[in-house]
Amino acid sequence: MTNPAKAQTSQKPVLVVDYGAQYAQLIARRVREANVYSEIVPHTYTTAQLLAKNPAAIILSGGPSSVYAEGAPSVGADLFEAGIPVLGICYGFQAMAAALGGTVAETGQREYGATQVQIIGESRSILAATDADQTTWMSHGDAVHEAPAGFDVLAMSAGAPVAAFANEEKCLFGVQWHPEVKHSAFGQKVLENFLFNGAKLEKNWTANSILDEQVELIRNQVGSAKVLCGLSGGVDSAVAAALVQRAVGDQLTCVFVNHGLLRQGEAEQVELDFVASTGAKLYVANEQERFLSALEGVSDPETKRKIIGREFIRAFEEAERAIMAEAALEGEEIKFLVQGTLYPDVVESGGGEGAANIKSHHNVGGLPEDLRFELVEPLRALFKDEVRAVGAELGLPAEIVGRQPFPGPGLGIRIVGEITGERLELLRQADAIARAELTAAGLDNEVWQMPVVLLADVRSVGVMGDGRTYGHPIVLRPVSSEDAMTADWSRLPYDLLAKISNRITNEVDGVNRVVLDVTSKPPGTIEWE
Repeated sequence: MTNPAKAQTSQKPVLVVDYGAQYAQLIARRVREANVYSEIVPHTYTTAQLLAKNPAAIILSGGPSSVYAEGAPSVGADLFEAGIPVLGICYGFQAMAAALGGTVAETGQREYGATQVQIIGESRSILAATDADQTTWMSHGDAVHEAPAGFDVLAMSAGAPVAAFANEEKCLFGVQWHPEVKHSAFGQKVLENFLFNGAKLEKNWTANSILDEQVELIRNQVGSAKVLCGLSGGVDSAVAAALVQRAVGDQLTCVFVNHGLLRQGEAEQVELDFVASTGAKLYVANEQERFLSALEGVSDPETKRKIIGREFIRAFEEAERAIMAEAALEGEEIKFLVQGTLYPDVVESGGGEGAANIKSHHNVGGLPEDLRFELVEPLRALFKDEVRAVGAELGLPAEIVGRQPFPGPGLGIRIVGEITGERLELLRQADAIARAELTAAGLDNEVWQMPVVLLADVRSVGVMGDGRTYGHPIVLRPVSSEDAMTADWSRLPYDLLAKISNRITNEVDGVNRVVLDVTSKPPGTIEWE
């Protein structure tokens, strides 16, 4: 089996070195927004390992440590002699200063949140075209007191005597604040000044360039072999399938596994929308009983995900045999399996080169060791909005490209507790009501997604028709996000929430309470399991 551990692209990356920052992924995302390719790597990488990736530039992220604390992550001074443009942010800025002989110490004045910064001196460098006094987003107790030799001090704040510096000759820069956070008024401008004025990079990471590159990579990987694609009806698998079809045409057969964990009407939507827009060959495998039997008695979320991932592959293997038999192609092996794996899936599953395993995504951490297929993952380097842009470039309809994210394990991870047919039907009804009302309110484009969760192992007392009830709670989880790496709960109108609640409790037998999840990510994930 070949299961690539890294994003597949020929682009020279801007490496984001992760020092434990909650915003490392956001830095990478902001670089992508500037049409430049980026990847995240761990702070444990040596200078040799960083340079081996042939980076176009390097960004050192923030982090929770003090640079002078025992065991704190450090950066080798030899990195700054390698001729690679480097930008230090927050902790990365301090680590850079310390490695080059500057002074880092406590100031006695911590700065958290919105902080005013003043540009000083004549050289603006990476602060060009920004205001002399500007609002930034800070999060530090230590500060750079003296810049290293050869560096110009660009800015200061009340708690940071050196809030930004630059060595133009060596293309080395740093800022104490977080330019990746939108609360920093000129944050994106600072990053773009580094990328285009400092590092002299080009804007070559676009939907069209991604499409062209992936088509070539797919053709080189697949050759003349036959390919299967797991089609769920979501934007990820649809775009992955359309990309592969663009590359290899009729060598691709899409397989839709109806695992019984879908939302109301989704099976029909797959056949109508995707097939109508692409003309792709589609094989439907009805496997509801297989999945329900395998999941019987299972409540642990990680176990659920792995079971669903395993059974998905087994269903594909059976589909492969059926497809070969129907086409009388015995002896001609189907070697490749297409998956709509995204970059956030890889990072959250611990595959982001040193990242913590937050949760196993069924298509990353839940695959069996004896997988028969070689994987084709054309979206593995992409964030969600990049996938949508590629989908639009491929000509997929708005109904597919704009569809709210839905997890591969489906409603299986939106039931907290054991999965049964009865519980699935209850959740389908509640979910359909919530989605219909969100659409009727014209808020589909305002909400990234709205998981509806059934707390199957929880019951609460209620009253209906003057009688006592003992029903399940339903959780509404509306969230707003750009790429699912971070998210905030969506402030839906109270009247809309009331209407959804009233309809669910009146129309869905077994539910007597609807609650709203108002947790951001972090600390919570978007899905409950």
